[in-house]
Amino acid sequence: MTEHDAELTAEEQSEQKLIRLAKRDRLLAEGEAYPVSVPVTTTIAATRERFANLETDSVTGETVGLAGRVVHLRNTGKLCFASLQAGDGQRIQAMVSLGEVGEESLQRWKDLVDLGDHLFVSGEVISSRRGELSIMAKEWQIAAKAILPLPNLHSELSDEARVRSRYLDLIVRERARFVVRARAKVNASLRDTFEKHEYLEVETPMLQTMHGGASARPFVTHSNAFDTELFLRIAPELFLKRAVVGGLDRVFEINRNFRNEGADSTHSPEFAMLEAYQAYGDYNQMADLTQEMIQNAAIAVSGSTTVQWADGTAFDLGGRWDRISMYESLSAASGIPITPQTSLDDLRALADKEGVEVHLANHGKYVEELWEHFVKESLVRPTFVMDFPIETSPLVRAHRSTAGVVEKWDLYIRGFELATGYSELVDPVVQRERFVEQALLATQGDLEAMRLDEEFLRALEHGMPPSGGMGMGIDRLLMAITGLGIRETILFPLVK
Repeated sequence: MTEHDAELTAEEQSEQKLIRLAKRDRLLAEGEAYPVSVPVTTTIAATRERFANLETDSVTGETVGLAGRVVHLRNTGKLCFASLQAGDGQRIQAMVSLGEVGEESLQRWKDLVDLGDHLFVSGEVISSRRGELSIMAKEWQIAAKAILPLPNLHSELSDEARVRSRYLDLIVRERARFVVRARAKVNASLRDTFEKHEYLEVETPMLQTMHGGASARPFVTHSNAFDTELFLRIAPELFLKRAVVGGLDRVFEINRNFRNEGADSTHSPEFAMLEAYQAYGDYNQMADLTQEMIQNAAIAVSGSTTVQWADGTAFDLGGRWDRISMYESLSAASGIPITPQTSLDDLRALADKEGVEVHLANHGKYVEELWEHFVKESLVRPTFVMDFPIETSPLVRAHRSTAGVVEKWDLYIRGFELATGYSELVDPVVQRERFVEQALLATQGDLEAMRLDEEFLRALEHGMPPSGGMGMGIDRLLMAITGLGIRETILFPLVK
């Protein structure tokens, strides 16, 4: 099916727009094309629920006033039909007959009502001869005149049209409406889980004088009021840790982050992020909490931990998820023992043999790139990958028993990274050393390296308790629950 099949050509749209503009002019001359309100007494959903068991070809004696968008229209001689759709996709039939409204009103209907109009009808609730729940209109009124036509409701919008005109996608496609509601349920579930564990929701700055909290390239802007360079945040981590220093022992934030990087099926320059920190916790406790949050979110959307993806696949998020070592899983998959002590030359030789390119290379970057090459795509079921190289994790505590690694995990589902968790680095002296190492990487051309943040170090010097932290992409969580790509999970994604 082509895009042309689903959407009108520009010439067809232009012709229809002129016709509809003339109808708008007539409505304005006669009264109003966009009234401030219409006298609705109920909703389509409530009417369908109340009269769900109405017998075929029967009447109720009940009069209601309701409104919806016209998504189907059929005009005959003395009886006209329209299907009205509510925002949630539920529909009801409106019937306009000569006997009920008179000749003048019936003709106005035929002259003025188009697909896409918002329409108010008032009349008796009945069941048609075909058993369709209907409103036999005694009065009707256009609540908002649509100047442009809807796309063909029997054809799919192109992928590009879906993201560029999400409002049309929401009108015509049930799955689009489902994803929006699923996202709201997921956010509510996350907050419920945090409340159960006595976390406090806080807000941190989106405009920052120093970008940090992740290895990512920031968006840069300028403040006229302060005459200074500012950054859109790449992560809320360094401010949330300040909150923990200040005595807010369990905090979380659901926020918008911005990273000036590529866009693909799992990355968006603007995305929703969850981060949480717990004093006197560690990365094991944060893994437990993350599993609980995701499973609760799946239940909120699907009624169980088994979710139904868009392609019909049933995917099980239940049970206790595996926890595997990065180094051990890489050694098993490559057939070569690899440890934190493996030399850079040996890692480079393996990367060259496998055709794996590593930029600005150190031991840790080679290990992570090789792990992605050998292991990443095999992780379909939820799996925590534990204990990362120290070189690539500047904000993470060194492992309590294994030299050369840090207490960090990444959670992988369906082959993509969904969340990350740390035992947080709280020693300000070691943290300063790590920041200096990052600054050296920046001088070598690493655009994602962190800057030395004196204000954050000053906060740490006042004492931060041992803590665990985690971060998770909300958009990616929706991907795991729905099976969709990232642009489908974001209501209004950024497009060129």
